[in-house]
Amino acid sequence: MLKLFLSAFVIAVFAYVSFFSCDAFLRTRYGPWQVTFESDAAGTPAIVINEPKVGVTNVKMIFSGEKVAERQMATDVALNIPRKPVPFGKVIFDDLMYQPGNVTFDLFGHEIQLLPRALTVNKKEIPWRANTTLTLSPKDKLPTPPREQK
Repeated sequence: MLKLFLSAFVIAVFAYVSFFSCDAFLRTRYGPWQVTFESDAAGTPAIVINEPKVGVTNVKMIFSGEKVAERQMATDVALNIPRKPVPFGKVIFDDLMYQPGNVTFDLFGHEIQLLPRALTVNKKEIPWRANTTLTLSPKDKLPTPPREQK
């Protein structure tokens, strides 16, 4: 009887470790969103979004009419943990269970949502296109500011 229980225990441990390892691999195989927060000499902020494993490369968003204190900055942020601090704006929602996941920012009153299938800017879906630049002005902001989701 002891042999039967030990065999069942070993099989259960092996199955658990195998499934856990497989799930951990599936959760992180694409890697996190890579976002570069930058500003030019005048202090105009911009972000550059990359996630090569889902086909997103060099998508730039410029926030015209906005200013940041630090000029000529470039800070890379890998969005691999929940509520990771960013140099400007804030993360208002993230679901990183399976990376790259869903990340939503409030950047100067603009709601920017990163999804593997599309980019959402102020509630408007935009297909991902490599090497593109979007310029957002203050008049493009939502009538009500984006709210943090809990």
